Amino acid sequence: MTVRLTVLGNPGHRRVTLFAAAARAAGLPEPAVLPWLDVLRGRYRLPEGGLLRIESPGEEPEVDRLLRGQALGPGYAPTRVEGTAVWYAGVMAALRGLAARPGVRLLGDPEEIAVMFDKRRTHALLAGAGVPVPRALGGEVTGWEHLRGRLAEAGLHRVFVKPAHGSSASGVMALEFGPRGQLQATTSVELADGRLHNSLRVRRYRGEREVAAIVDGLAPDGLHVEQWIPKASQSGRSADLRVVVVSGRATHAVVRTSGQPMTNLHLGGARGSLDQAREAAGPAWPALLETAERAAACFPGSPMVGVDVLPTTGWRRALVGEVNAFGDLLPNLTGLPGGPAEGLDTYGAQLAALTAPSPSSPAATDHQITEPAR
Repeated sequence: MTVRLTVLGNPGHRRVTLFAAAARAAGLPEPAVLPWLDVLRGRYRLPEGGLLRIESPGEEPEVDRLLRGQALGPGYAPTRVEGTAVWYAGVMAALRGLAARPGVRLLGDPEEIAVMFDKRRTHALLAGAGVPVPRALGGEVTGWEHLRGRLAEAGLHRVFVKPAHGSSASGVMALEFGPRGQLQATTSVELADGRLHNSLRVRRYRGEREVAAIVDGLAPDGLHVEQWIPKASQSGRSADLRVVVVSGRATHAVVRTSGQPMTNLHLGGARGSLDQAREAAGPAWPALLETAERAAACFPGSPMVGVDVLPTTGWRRALVGEVNAFGDLLPNLTGLPGGPAEGLDTYGAQLAALTAPSPSSPAATDHQITEPAR
């Protein structure tokens, strides 16, 4: 069938250009582009008919300034970590406004995106569905003193502290307490003039005053705190998996390794060997992929999700760390051997699923937007 596609995205950015290239390769018309900036300003026209694919609003300075600038005031800078709550509110208001337009057919459910962009809600949804997840502290965290007291009560000595609406490990802190109360926080946050900036250099803080300043600065936007699970290793480095699930099937997987607690590639992580991971997991490998598929099944209105799978020591079992609405930016990665997307990149796999839907494939939503069951 002929599919007319429009992409809500940032013109010229990798996500938009790579998806357009995949559409051309599939013999489909060039997708139209609806700029995020126009939608946020409320000045746009939608092409008639077709489907609207929702892409990430990230990596565009003017979009970020429009979403967070007023909240951060004169000290605004695109590197600032704070302001994620107002960013989240602005993005969701725009998506809900689009969904309310007559005749709009969205590829993806804005209410499911709202859950995925709130780590607290994602964790609760997965846990309620029986998907294995790390133990979470739960509830509100108002600041450093509150966090420290709650961790002591829970008996948690090694945790990840994450901005509830963050992405790309921005603001994430790996926090650990030694047997005599020693403190260490590993994070990409840089403290400068009392403000928090995202950095490409991971650093360690051992002074309580600095750690408290970071937590206190991030707490107003909401924090998700979960147990730090010892992960599997590859070549002496910590390893986890990003698994892309398209129409309910795990189609792509990349191993991410790092000498740091965060394995994000832009923070010094590196792609590991998928063959070595499969060999290490042995008969447990299909179960690792199934864990990602179980997480994706909690978002039935989302044709694609990226699932962060945390294999435990020995690669025999896994937990789910996060579910990403825009977790498919994996250039030059083709589908799993023997799988439904073999030879296709992540965008090609989604287009193939869209043009040849199966009965189990998530359908484009047509204003039938509901809150996922929890």
